[in-house]
Amino acid sequence: IFGRVYAMGGLTGVGTYPEYSNMGLMHKLLEQALKNMKERGQDICYLYPYSIPYYRRKGWEIISDKISYEIKDYQLPKNHQVPGDVRRVDTEGEELKETYKRYAMRTHGAILRDDLAWNEYWLWDSDDIMAAVYYNEKNEPDGYVIYWIAKEVFHIKDMIYNEEARTGLWNFVAAHFSMINQVEGDTYTDEPLAFLLEDASIKEVISPYYMGRIVDFVSFIEKYPFKPSVLDREWKFRLVDPIMECNQGNFHLIISRDGHGQVMRIMEPCEDTINIQTMTTMLMGYKRPEYLAKIGRIQAAEWTIDMLEDAIEQQTPYISDYF
Repeated sequence: IFGRVYAMGGLTGVGTYPEYSNMGLMHKLLEQALKNMKERGQDICYLYPYSIPYYRRKGWEIISDKISYEIKDYQLPKNHQVPGDVRRVDTEGEELKETYKRYAMRTHGAILRDDLAWNEYWLWDSDDIMAAVYYNEKNEPDGYVIYWIAKEVFHIKDMIYNEEARTGLWNFVAAHFSMINQVEGDTYTDEPLAFLLEDASIKEVISPYYMGRIVDFVSFIEKYPFKPSVLDREWKFRLVDPIMECNQGNFHLIISRDGHGQVMRIMEPCEDTINIQTMTTMLMGYKRPEYLAKIGRIQAAEWTIDMLEDAIEQQTPYISDYF
């Protein structure tokens, strides 16, 4: 998260038998799961929602998008020379994992995958999936494309890159011109692909993807990197959380000049109000404080919103996992 590594709890497989529905069991399961995460020091929880409204009521909020696109063969970018080269690699090999690790460490919001996370990543894919890595002139892996080809369509599961690797990888995709009539894929950044193509009239569909939730607000803030400033900043507010008692009440946030945050619980009444859902999506950078205030998700004075705009980095999370 903005360069800081957090312990994350992943939530999946939430459900009860139909005969036990509407008895509050799901709420109790979620509450126990969050308490377990808090004990383990997991300050943030990710999930892929089966129902966005349900998880919003429980304190989760959307933190990332997926952009699905379709590119006709004649819209593929022309070949441009790059100093590196693209090599096909084993999907189970260390080259792919190393490439992703390098990318994730410099990318906001990305999951640092262990073996379990990699197994989940491949769980729903067909056996004919392939991968290619872009190596720069120093032989360092700067990006990859994971793909398969079926019925003259080049399907892209995911593509990660820096700018040089982006050009090299699209050279690789375009080299399949004679075999395909269309490219279909997904990307998990907030950057539409169309603007980067000479023929920008492609089809793109943006949809919400992952949801997140701060588990322990005080602990989360202690690690959180706010932007430095010439002055100390502070905010007194009431935080609302539908499950976690440790996140409910009035708080005083102090942000030092070097960007270190500290939160203290206070007894005095606070006019400013925010819930844990909004706090999560704001601190994760998915939605800006000014926008959240405009739609009524933050009740605070204009100068407070300006302070939050100045204190929070501007970058949306990249999450391409599924569990």
